[in-house]
Amino acid sequence: MGDQLMDHAMKIAPLLIAAGVLAAAPAFAQANTDPARDPAKTEVWTPVPATVATPPGKAPSDAIVLFDGKDASAWESEQGGRVPWTVADGALTIVPGSKGIRTKQRFCDIQLHVEWRSPVETKGFDGQNRGNSGIFLQELYELQVLDSYNNPTYANGQAGSIYKQAMPLVNASRAPGQWQAYDILWKAPRFSPGGGLISPARITVLHNGVLVQDDTVLAGRTEYIGPPSYSPHACAPIHLQEHDAKVSYRNIWVREL
Repeated sequence: MGDQLMDHAMKIAPLLIAAGVLAAAPAFAQANTDPARDPAKTEVWTPVPATVATPPGKAPSDAIVLFDGKDASAWESEQGGRVPWTVADGALTIVPGSKGIRTKQRFCDIQLHVEWRSPVETKGFDGQNRGNSGIFLQELYELQVLDSYNNPTYANGQAGSIYKQAMPLVNASRAPGQWQAYDILWKAPRFSPGGGLISPARITVLHNGVLVQDDTVLAGRTEYIGPPSYSPHACAPIHLQEHDAKVSYRNIWVREL
């Protein structure tokens, strides 16, 4: 008797499964035809993002190359006229005692890539006197360049700091004589027609691929003495500071945002 029941159960089991599938089919069909569940409703096809080529070791195809190792024609002295620094071996190197340089073109919101190298010789130099330079966004806001490898100084004045405003999240410095890189996202401040501040400047910085400034809000222009503050201005050049050290730069490019 037990064997007969088992045989009967095995015969009807497939029928019960098939019946269940048939019963559920209308529900699946309804789900697939329900307009509210159409996946195409959340697909965006236009506008199509522009294509940007990113060849290894080179600037993106839509970037403005500011220095390629050979040509400094995108720059001028901070006082106007010929760049007073040397161009050799693929690098643009500061001549101590000369002036800083600035781009001939003016910029507001940008993505900026800069590679820099502090001098190998460190004997007799420490703190702010070791490999000091700076990258000024819109000529007013300084991202510090400094040899901060085993070189104590005030935290908001070391490499990767927004000078005298924001210390870096970490010290990602390499040894002197090694090339380092900053990748910068800069959002310019906005001012009203009457000169009031609508929104402050903001900056994000990767130092050698490490996040050191995370959407940092600036309190105003860089000041050596006293607190920072804003005054209205337009787009302005990128400025590289001369600070009595043979700091070198290479592979500089910018994308306007």
